[in-house]
Amino acid sequence: MDLCRPPDRSDALFTNASMAAAASEHPRRLLHGFVSPELCKELEFIHRSCGTVGYRPSVFSTTLPHLAATNCAHLILPFLPLRDRLKDTVEDLFGCEFELFVEFTGLISWCKGACIGWHSDDNKPYLRQRDFAAVCYLNSHEKDFNGGLFHFKDGEPSSIAPTAGDVVVYTADERNIHSVDEVIDGERLTLTLWFTRDSEHDEDAKLIKILSQRLLVEHIEPKPFLPLPASSSMYWLAQEKSGFDVRCARMSILGYDFCPSEGKCSTDDSPCDPLELLDGRLYLGKGDEVLDKEFVNSLHALQVVQFCGWKASELATEREVHRAGSTRPTVLRRSSNLELLVPCDYELGEAILGGISRHDPKPSFSWDDLALGIARWEEYMSELHRKLLILIPYWLSNHTLSFADASEIL
Repeated sequence: MDLCRPPDRSDALFTNASMAAAASEHPRRLLHGFVSPELCKELEFIHRSCGTVGYRPSVFSTTLPHLAATNCAHLILPFLPLRDRLKDTVEDLFGCEFELFVEFTGLISWCKGACIGWHSDDNKPYLRQRDFAAVCYLNSHEKDFNGGLFHFKDGEPSSIAPTAGDVVVYTADERNIHSVDEVIDGERLTLTLWFTRDSEHDEDAKLIKILSQRLLVEHIEPKPFLPLPASSSMYWLAQEKSGFDVRCARMSILGYDFCPSEGKCSTDDSPCDPLELLDGRLYLGKGDEVLDKEFVNSLHALQVVQFCGWKASELATEREVHRAGSTRPTVLRRSSNLELLVPCDYELGEAILGGISRHDPKPSFSWDDLALGIARWEEYMSELHRKLLILIPYWLSNHTLSFADASEIL
């Protein structure tokens, strides 16, 4: 049986009465333009700078607990207003006479070869707590990826071509059995949430516990928002006898590579593991040049580069305005001791991750833009971290990660 085979569809027309009956039998709604274009891009930045190998082949994910565990808890904040709106919307649309809890929030990208056959979202014993689902599309079919159409087995709408900003909400039971076609190329990115009636599966309670343990302490580091990579195995996608590190692959797609910091990686004569070097201090290279700026680890460098991609037009404009008084960054010529030979199949990484969208060409490169991007990235992260420290006591007292204006809490 081909689990990725597209389902058969008919063009039958429904009367208003039959459409109402179908909606009752298959509770679901497609909401157009629910997520703003800017938030779509911000969540894309978070995923491409923090994501790890996911739960299925050619799938990558970024969960809120993972952000908290890698010292990126401040990146949870952009999710919160949308989570609140989605929960309220689901409660209203489905006439819930009870408060729902968010069971899971995650950015999930489906890349070349990824697919899933007919299923309901509560089809495993450990998923029975799931009552409702919301899938937010953050990029668009035939622009950012091909394939990956969403199908419901019965009822209307029967098929959905993902469009950035749209959201589909539905019950997680057998009334909404669905599938996703195989992704042919590109990266299909969604923000997926499941909601539950069972408070024992409340994601917020688990997150608040992690945050209270990690962040309700006095920070002495000058930049406490710097990320900490997870285990290297979480970034490695293996395929037969080949594979790639997702951090290296994403960096390579944008034209960069990692360069080792000076000094030995061990105190003896044993060879170094290049993947372990990604967890320590390093530089960024492009072609035969290396930026003379040390990053604390690969995740730090990747976040900066992805941030620069997200804010490329703004950085270029700002640089042009302030060109006269700006200080040029120091760039070194690459030498043999500034090469980090990671056992990474870059061609496979680009084939699966999709490279740069043909409708979104690679931005023009400037070390000046990157240097400016480092400063703006630090401002962005610092401000989120400041708000996070204000909000944690509020979340502890309210037992939920609801969005709030940090300035009104002080």
